[in-house]
Amino acid sequence: MENIIKVGMADLRSSKHPCIITTLGLGSCVGVALYDRQSKISGLAHIMLPSSMQAKNVTNVAKFADTAIEKLVNDMIKLGANKKNIVAKLAGGAQMFSFENPSEIMRIGERNVLASREKLRELDIPVVSADTGGKHGRTIELHSNDGKLVIRTIGHGIKEI
Repeated sequence: MENIIKVGMADLRSSKHPCIITTLGLGSCVGVALYDRQSKISGLAHIMLPSSMQAKNVTNVAKFADTAIEKLVNDMIKLGANKKNIVAKLAGGAQMFSFENPSEIMRIGERNVLASREKLRELDIPVVSADTGGKHGRTIELHSNDGKLVIRTIGHGIKEI
């Protein structure tokens, strides 16, 4: 029986193998799935905003790409992961609403994806695959046995990356 771990919005979880870590309803939010290919330690963050730098309230580190990814990596290392073996997969970052003049601030999905990629690059964690953008929400599951990320999208079916 696999251990199913649910991650809420602005939340993150990590676990040893065997587990499936899942999060629902990624719209403009980004799911950052991290996987250690040797130990099979897995982690998932449901990121709402690109940066803690512009926020007044940063008590929830899981809310922001810059702080969530760092905490997730550290949590995985505490469980026994080796940073050199960690790879990332990204999903989400959709543009859920259309605006007359989409300003920078409204392109939150795209900014979340860019901020997540930037933080992973800073930490030397390669993004091996991604399913981001578009105009549709996603539900994702990270499987610890092989690191596959299953993405369910209403009207777009199921895909694995």
